[in-house]
Amino acid sequence: MDQNTLGNRLGRYAQTSLSLSGFATKLAGAKLLGNSTESYAESLYLILGNLKGPLMKIGQILSMVPDILPEHYAKELQNLQSNAPPMGELFVRRRMRGELGTKWEQLFKSFNLKPFAAASLGQVHEAESLSGEKLACKLQYPDMESAVEADLGQLKLLLKLYKNYSGALNTDEIFDEITQHLREECDYYHEAKNIQIFRGLFEDCPFVNIPKVVDNLSTKRLLTLSFLQGKKIQEFYEAPQGARNQIAQKLFYAWYMPFYRAGVLHGDPHFGNYSVADTGSINMMDFGCVRIFDKTFIEGVVLLYRSFLENNPKKMQEAYDLWGFQDQRPEVLEVLNLWARYLYGPLLEDRVRLIDSDGLAGKEIAKTVHKRLKELGGVKPPKEFVFMDRAAVGLGSAFIRLKANLNWHELFEDILKEAKSSSAAV
Repeated sequence: MDQNTLGNRLGRYAQTSLSLSGFATKLAGAKLLGNSTESYAESLYLILGNLKGPLMKIGQILSMVPDILPEHYAKELQNLQSNAPPMGELFVRRRMRGELGTKWEQLFKSFNLKPFAAASLGQVHEAESLSGEKLACKLQYPDMESAVEADLGQLKLLLKLYKNYSGALNTDEIFDEITQHLREECDYYHEAKNIQIFRGLFEDCPFVNIPKVVDNLSTKRLLTLSFLQGKKIQEFYEAPQGARNQIAQKLFYAWYMPFYRAGVLHGDPHFGNYSVADTGSINMMDFGCVRIFDKTFIEGVVLLYRSFLENNPKKMQEAYDLWGFQDQRPEVLEVLNLWARYLYGPLLEDRVRLIDSDGLAGKEIAKTVHKRLKELGGVKPPKEFVFMDRAAVGLGSAFIRLKANLNWHELFEDILKEAKSSSAAV
């Protein structure tokens, strides 16, 4: 049985400290993050990939949040989304025995000891139930709770270093948000509840598939689900325009309908968590990172959208008030609007268009926002923005790579109408 003990935490702390202290020494010699070379970013990627666990998950999250890390660091850490080295067969047998007992193999018709997917907190194995149903078994690495607590201490130090160096963002809320969700992701019972929420939201939707939880083969550290067969979204990059547009349209709905209807967001938007079934429907997977937003925050999201459509500065300020931004100086709001207008941009134009031809516009805007916020003394973003921004950027990245050409304004208005008619969050 895994134990969240002082000994385990100290062991993990020693492991991470040894790896990161050498990196920090090199980094200091390179005059900190902004002036370091790409080789240091590569080194950090290798360190986090080998350590596995929460620090690797932290790297994934930070790589998707705009302006938290320099560009070459974000680029390297994004590789952590899918390139984690798997654990061996002896480890798997030991872990399964710990979760389901010594006769665990008799609970399956077959179980592949080699994982078909490996990520930050666990790895996924194909299996077959006694009745012949194909299953996906998500098995957590050992001692993850201890690793979370140890790695959060390292994260707090790293974010403080960045805060002191950069001055553009106050990272306190970011730390609190990541802390809460890392702890939740270690509890597969919590993820099973998230899956039930999404199954309820999409039960009448013919083009979004959510897996079923197999309760009698699941524990806090083992999550057994029905297997969703599909092709990776990357396989459709060169598909006909119509096919790419259909995938993008379904992804848009799958991502944002739960948010505007019920305040629920799938907060882990990398491509490994989505696939396309033979029917053309979208498979959604991995519900460990799900964020639930209160009504006020969603009202702020919609209000800012409406304020841009109407060019209404008063409504813009009201939206930032709803989100809890403390600094309401006009010059600060002007800078915040630079980034917000970029994210909202495709939704504001009632025409067929690309999201962004190559993402370069977003990178340039992010640099400008960082520079101006630093000059203005920095800003403390609400904690909700960690996963909201992450999802928005991940969504935009998917559409850029698919070269989807759609009327995003029309799609968005349809979602808002559906959400309003269901008497939910908006």
